[in-house]
Amino acid sequence: MKKSLLAVAVLGAFAGAASAQSSVTLSGTVDVNLRYVKNDDTKFKQLGTDGINSSQLVFSGREDLGSGTWAGFTLNSGINPDTGTSNSKFWNRRSTVSLGGNFGEIRLGRDYNPTFWNMTVFDPFGTNGVGDMTHAFTNPSVGGLTAAQSALLPAGGEAGTANTTTVRSDNAVQYYLPSNLGGVYGNVMIAAGEGLTNTRYEGGRIGYAAGPINVGIAYGQTHLLVKDNKLKHFDFGASYDFGFAKLVGQYIRLKTNEIGGVSGVDGTQDIWQIGTVIPLGQGEIHASYNRNKGKDDLEDVGSKMAAIGYVYNLSKRTALYGTYSYLKNDTNGFYAVGGSVPAGQTLGFKSQGAEFGLRHFF
Repeated sequence: MKKSLLAVAVLGAFAGAASAQSSVTLSGTVDVNLRYVKNDDTKFKQLGTDGINSSQLVFSGREDLGSGTWAGFTLNSGINPDTGTSNSKFWNRRSTVSLGGNFGEIRLGRDYNPTFWNMTVFDPFGTNGVGDMTHAFTNPSVGGLTAAQSALLPAGGEAGTANTTTVRSDNAVQYYLPSNLGGVYGNVMIAAGEGLTNTRYEGGRIGYAAGPINVGIAYGQTHLLVKDNKLKHFDFGASYDFGFAKLVGQYIRLKTNEIGGVSGVDGTQDIWQIGTVIPLGQGEIHASYNRNKGKDDLEDVGSKMAAIGYVYNLSKRTALYGTYSYLKNDTNGFYAVGGSVPAGQTLGFKSQGAEFGLRHFF
């Protein structure tokens, strides 16, 4: 539940700027779980976070400028409640200022990419926890690899493409369509790179949502570190709510000509997902199956992944949950359901994970 706060009390040093706002709110999520992951014979147990929702702290505000026009801001910091720490980039999730009205919304600052947002909306697990569909095509963290070794890893994800815009982009300029278009929605983003260690992104999303139907399509491209090299991301998703169950599905294509910072290593992934969310009293069953048909200069780099979970809502804000997922790599696949993979892990391994947790909105 969001609680309206006086800007002077909440923001302290920001009081002078925030006092002009019509309203300032503080909200957030705390999600902590017990997690077990097994990659072949390597096992680890931990207290983890973000099993069904991302843990975060959010400040937001809006000022009415008259004639239907408004200005607003959102500052969103990812937090790690298992350790009480924040990320090195404090407002890592979102830091934007907006001007909106009947014309739509112009949004400036760090934010989600249209391609990732389309993907996460149609994932039954919301790209969170061990059921997150991106585990089937994003390389896990791994230590001790040279650039040449990294180049043999499959395309997709930050480890595989030297790509820093898989999920969000800095320096972004966005335009959102107005909300009165009879169910049509969409936005476009242009995000400039900054220095030699960041990359540039352009993309857009358009869709239609009315009643039980939601259909969205998105396309974006990231300019990688080597000149003229790109990671191209296409995503199509759809859902239909039958009442007794919501059926969701999507198709994603990732294509790049740079892997691990090495040019000339082509990689393509075709990812299919089908899933469902089934209401059951105060709870919900979430399930999905993902197939990644990955190809690069090293063949058979795809994977198969299945996940099932149950969420029991103790209230509108608090839920208990459990999730199990199983991933089988193709012969040369290198994906895992969570956590780091130690250097020396062979290709084509199996990965499985389970987590049980508690989530609270405030």
